[in-house]
Amino acid sequence: MYVRLTILSVIILAAVCGLSWLGYRAIEIRAQGLEGARLGQFAEVAEQIRQDVKRKLDEFMQTEQQRPWTDYQYYYVPENVAAAQQSATGGPLLRSPLGDRLENNLAYGNFQIEPEGTIVTPYVARPSWAWSHGLEAHATEQLQQGRQDEQAGKVDAHLNNIRQNLLPALSSTSGGFKFPSSASAKSYPSAKPALDSFSADTKGLGKDQKVAEGKEQQTQAKGGRKKQYTIDSLQEASQQAQVINQPRSIVASNVAQNVELALQHAEHENVAVPDGPARQRDVVQGRIAQSQPAQMQQPAQPPAQQSAAGGPGEPGQTETVQIRIEPFVPLVVPSQAGQQSVFGGQVFLLRHVQIEDRHLLQGFQLNEKQLIAELRESAERFMRQGMTFELVQTPGAETLESDAGKAIAYTAILDFGFGDLVLKLKEIDPAWIAKQISQIRNWYFSIITVVLLAVMLALGSLWLAARAQIKLAQKKDDFISAVSHELRTPLTSIRMYSEMLEKNWVKSKDKLTEYYKSMRQESERLSRLIENVLDFSRIQRGRKKYAFGLGDINACIAEVVEMMTPYAAESGFSIRKEFGELTQAAFDRDAVTQIVVNLLDNAIKYARSAEDKTITVRTRSNAQFVTIEVEDHGPGVPHRQRKKVFEQFYRCGCEATRETAGTGLGLALVKKFAQAHNGFVEILTAKPTGAIFRVALAAPRPAQRAARVQ
Repeated sequence: MYVRLTILSVIILAAVCGLSWLGYRAIEIRAQGLEGARLGQFAEVAEQIRQDVKRKLDEFMQTEQQRPWTDYQYYYVPENVAAAQQSATGGPLLRSPLGDRLENNLAYGNFQIEPEGTIVTPYVARPSWAWSHGLEAHATEQLQQGRQDEQAGKVDAHLNNIRQNLLPALSSTSGGFKFPSSASAKSYPSAKPALDSFSADTKGLGKDQKVAEGKEQQTQAKGGRKKQYTIDSLQEASQQAQVINQPRSIVASNVAQNVELALQHAEHENVAVPDGPARQRDVVQGRIAQSQPAQMQQPAQPPAQQSAAGGPGEPGQTETVQIRIEPFVPLVVPSQAGQQSVFGGQVFLLRHVQIEDRHLLQGFQLNEKQLIAELRESAERFMRQGMTFELVQTPGAETLESDAGKAIAYTAILDFGFGDLVLKLKEIDPAWIAKQISQIRNWYFSIITVVLLAVMLALGSLWLAARAQIKLAQKKDDFISAVSHELRTPLTSIRMYSEMLEKNWVKSKDKLTEYYKSMRQESERLSRLIENVLDFSRIQRGRKKYAFGLGDINACIAEVVEMMTPYAAESGFSIRKEFGELTQAAFDRDAVTQIVVNLLDNAIKYARSAEDKTITVRTRSNAQFVTIEVEDHGPGVPHRQRKKVFEQFYRCGCEATRETAGTGLGLALVKKFAQAHNGFVEILTAKPTGAIFRVALAAPRPAQRAARVQ
């Protein structure tokens, strides 16, 4: 039995330990899941920012790519001007829509590089330049508004930047313009060897050029996960070349006006030009004629050979001119002294414009401040709860909210192809996952503690119940042994006496009387034993019936004492009666009889060695109970056994070595009968030695209870 309980306990404890370990592992997996989910949220935010920035750049580049090539000039001749309105130097002039401001979204300082190396911008000219075109009133108006000097200074600074940084970065080789591209280098014929080609020099920028589209790298490093996000909106591959057709006369006028302004700019730069307005005009026209492509020069021809565009033409010359505008190509050049750049250098976006055999470079500088502002706006829009960000390369990063207590959770490297922007996504409260996991762990350990306590209590109860069952089984075995002994002894005596009487071996009348008396006593002993067993069986099965009737309890007890006196006298005991005055009450006569018989039998058995062999039976009454006491002067009952002696089958000592006969049911029945009368039993200490067994009966009146079934 104990072996099976041990195995079962080990299995249960092992299962509980296994479940505890699985629960702890589940908490760790939950923590990893929360971290992974949070990291996924950061990755989603980074991707949303990338897509939003790419959308903005795509829209910007689409607008810039579709921008007319004439917007890069200070003046232009509108395409819808009739041929009759045009002169040898062009038609009516319109101001470039870009001339009002240097910054145009992400573009800063649009410019055009002529084949001669002259830089043309659509912005406000110097006062001398404006005067040469009769624009003194316009310049004066702008000066009155307080904007001319400021913008002129910015234009000068921008032109100086182009001359000092961009032009030196353009290398020259014979054969044509050379554009840096991720695919291959494209060459275009040039009108002047001085700017036959240009290429990007990205050496010294501190980062390698990213040429593989869609390439992403993920690295797990201290401070969070890093991932590279490609934004190819500013790359040539994301754009398409444009081919447009314009009337030859319009194109010629625009080129002429542009060259004239370029010459005026050259004069401003101390190019030798004769004095005098008339002579100046002739020189300009001569320079225009020398600078125009052969197809655009218009020598005098017979009227029959003049082109439909309104100007003289050559044999086979078409009425329209095809203009090819190539995609923008990014070019990174070193920054100016004292100028900071997030990409390690200034980013210029250049496109090649080909007008028949004339080649121009148009472009602008990338407005990094506006790009950072757009990136910040996208980042702020997509930030989720508990998140913040930092652009580590930007000079204004220190203006963000204090980063104290914030941890970098995710680093998004925005790859534009020519440089990177590092966007660090931070956790405002880095410990929130740890707090949640700690709370889950606390609940888990509390539940596990309760479960372990419940399991230990269950196992303890199981062991106690098993031990009680084992003891009960042992008691039942002892009971069977005791019953067998108790039955065998009187039966043996009765059998022996009956055989002797049957064979007429007893001749003496005194002996006959003695044998008959012994047979009667043994029969009574058997009757008591069998009655106890039957009553106990009935009580256990709930089939014991009690018949409460009105009577005198003292008279009932006196009959029992008279019946037990000869049995007590054989063992040397005398029974003394001390009855109090009791009123008639309803009680079960058989139950009270068995109570007194069992108490007297118990006193006779366990007080055999007492010096005083007097057994006292007394009765008393009060307002609640009628008490029956049986007092002996034997060894008494130890305090630790005073409750156990009323348990079924309980007997002191080992059954094999016990000298006192009995079945262990007598006192158990006394307790059951007392409880049936709504009473109780207790054991008191007699003086000088011995024990007093007190039974209290709360016997009901006849009107209240005529019979009770239990």
